[in-house]
Amino acid sequence: MQNAEALSPQQISAFLKGSAGIEFAGQSRAEIYTWTERMLVRQEYARQGKKQRGALRAYLSKMTGRSLPQITRLIRQYVETGRVEPSSGRRRRFPKKYTPSDLALLIEVDRAHERLSGPATQRILKREYQEFGQAEFGRLAGISVSHLYNLRRSAPYRRSAAVFEPTRPSAVSIGERRRPDPQGRPGFLRVDTVHQGDWEGAKGVYHINAVDTVTQWQVVGCARQISEAFLQPVLAAILQQFPFRVVGFHTDNGSEFINHTVAQLLGKLLVEFTKSRANRSQDNALVEGKNGAIIRKHLGYGHIAGKHAAALQEFYTTQLNPYLNFHRPCGFATVSFDARGKRRRRYPPADYATPYEKLKALPQAAAYLQQGIDFEQLDRWARARSDTAWAQQMRAAKLKLLQACQSESPLPPRFL
Repeated sequence: MQNAEALSPQQISAFLKGSAGIEFAGQSRAEIYTWTERMLVRQEYARQGKKQRGALRAYLSKMTGRSLPQITRLIRQYVETGRVEPSSGRRRRFPKKYTPSDLALLIEVDRAHERLSGPATQRILKREYQEFGQAEFGRLAGISVSHLYNLRRSAPYRRSAAVFEPTRPSAVSIGERRRPDPQGRPGFLRVDTVHQGDWEGAKGVYHINAVDTVTQWQVVGCARQISEAFLQPVLAAILQQFPFRVVGFHTDNGSEFINHTVAQLLGKLLVEFTKSRANRSQDNALVEGKNGAIIRKHLGYGHIAGKHAAALQEFYTTQLNPYLNFHRPCGFATVSFDARGKRRRRYPPADYATPYEKLKALPQAAAYLQQGIDFEQLDRWARARSDTAWAQQMRAAKLKLLQACQSESPLPPRFL
């Protein structure tokens, strides 16, 4: 930029035409301001006509890399004062109430107390000044909670007292967080997922286990993957296999069930959707116990490839689920309270019954059945074979199915 201000008006016009695709930039702010002032003086800007002033403005913008509005502001300053120099004015700012020493005190308090909440820290600062006579806390004693958080977000605070917190889960409004209360009525399901292992990076099938709270009526399904596309038809098939109306659907907080697709499916069926509470492991204990006593006992822990999900679903529907509900007795607890008020569960042998027997024993049991289903039809299904004959038939079908799955992932000998 040393001699660029000495160009004639014709040379400036030719330069602008020939450098349309070229960009320039000044080295520093001081250099740009000094050169702009020198250029305006050398070209006698005040005496030029409108056309030449526009050319000078464009030339200054091209050479300095500044925008036309910025150059216009510098030219206005030159016209008014005869100089082009940085403004010495400062923006109006609010006075600072809390000094660096106050910030250091806040950092010291947060470190000592492991960074409490804003209201708790505010109370500590006030007590330090009012009850313990610490004069240095005079200004901080009157700080508001919101401004305390402002200080914590400031750059000096973060440099001196950085605090790293674990990721907090976002709240999900799907489902009500409470324990279901069936009050002796069937139709309140506890649902969980069991994964059938991995094999060389490939995911196995997922078993969907649904158990009624009162009767222990159990329906198991199988999905190839835990995604909405695979899970929705399996859930719909599971709900259709219960002979009574489904009233409640309770799960843990896994995303395979806590999503809008499942909520929409249950909403169409007018089924209440609940999920387990934090630190309440008993909320879904019934289905967790069935995971081990039924699914792991019959299928073990070995990998079963996802392509066998349809075969497993057919096996569950035609063999395992009828066996579980019509031919396999379950223990039903008798609950009592001791002298200290502690609840005790006992399982008398006389109280063991199949889920179907428990359903029939309920008061007004027929009122809970789905439309088109009656106990005459259920009795025919229950008496089609004896308990042991159905168990043998189910076991033969299971072994045949597991042998078909053995080629992808060898299973332990005890399952074959």
